[in-house]
Amino acid sequence: MRVTKKMALLGALATAAAVALTACAPGVADTGNQPSAGGEISVGVVSSETGPLAGYGKQYLDAFKAGLDYATDGTGKVDGRTLKIDYRDDAGDPDTAVTAAKDLIGKGTKILMGSTSSGVALAVAAQAAQNKVLFISGPAAVDGITGVNKYTFRSGRQSAQDVATAGTFLDDVAGKKITVFAQNTAFGQGNDAAVKAILGAKGATVASVLVPEDATEFTPFAQQILQSKPDLVFVAWAGATSGAMWQALSQQGVLEDIPVVTGLGDSPTFGAYGQASEKINFLSYYFPGANDDKVNTAMIDLIEKAGGTPDLFSPDGFNAAIMLVHAVKEGAGDVDAMVKALEGFSFDGPKGKTTVRASDHALIQEMYQAKLVAKNGSFVPELIAAVPADEVAPAEATK
Repeated sequence: MRVTKKMALLGALATAAAVALTACAPGVADTGNQPSAGGEISVGVVSSETGPLAGYGKQYLDAFKAGLDYATDGTGKVDGRTLKIDYRDDAGDPDTAVTAAKDLIGKGTKILMGSTSSGVALAVAAQAAQNKVLFISGPAAVDGITGVNKYTFRSGRQSAQDVATAGTFLDDVAGKKITVFAQNTAFGQGNDAAVKAILGAKGATVASVLVPEDATEFTPFAQQILQSKPDLVFVAWAGATSGAMWQALSQQGVLEDIPVVTGLGDSPTFGAYGQASEKINFLSYYFPGANDDKVNTAMIDLIEKAGGTPDLFSPDGFNAAIMLVHAVKEGAGDVDAMVKALEGFSFDGPKGKTTVRASDHALIQEMYQAKLVAKNGSFVPELIAAVPADEVAPAEATK
């Protein structure tokens, strides 16, 4: 594996595997920040094996195991030290995750990983700071993880990178009108705020059409979009009404007259857009065919060899393993040394060159524009363009 150390780029603002290691008993307790007795390094992976985000958790865990195989050349060891991995299920619940984290820390574990849920990630990050242990969060996309404390890193993208990618569907955001179409919920309001903060800061005028969560008729809201005559519509939607919402946008001609952008989810969601599928522009964090990078190819091969399926959050797990091995190699279990080793760390990941920004631990990486195309009775993603990492890098977090 080729890695280099480099200061990360500064940017603009703003959820596997040949099995190298299997779950084992809780790690042997150590003293201070030093490696465990017997040349072992204890690592706690707290992620969603059950609960509402179990599918995302499986993608992360499959890829993490594949990444360990890749980064340790199949040995499960770093410079002769065995990585003892203790897997814990948080079921997507912050309290459960904190209980697991405290138990692991009490047993001497100095490295925590995982977190599919944003709520879980924030809770575990607080434990990392209180107990001075290294925490590498997983698919959780909440922007608040970036810069939250010196001990917390992330192995995936954050929401700000999604929103910035949506803006790349316009040649120049400045002076353009963007309408956010979302449910009037915390999720929808959060996306509305993010678009205003990120794309508004680049000169866009951002309006919003927020729909009551219990709405079932979406024609009047589609007409509101048409009447506002935006240059781009950003859709943030979740739940059982998605199909009816997309049907209304299609029937009212919104998808014909205006560029509409939304996030591409994991493969089980590809059929959810119905007739609208081929008319939508998708910002994409990752899909297996997004690039032909050799590390991506290696990850896909390892996951499939183990019987898994590479998907949206596979890079998060694979990156996490690469980051873990580098931290242990450079820091030998000493927390402060491992933190220092990860700050500015640049490596070849499944999405190409990936860099941990030293100042706030944002993970700088390329993003994608994609579309769905009909193939053999279903829909598959197809790359439109790769968006360079520096173009969608989040603004540096302030402390």
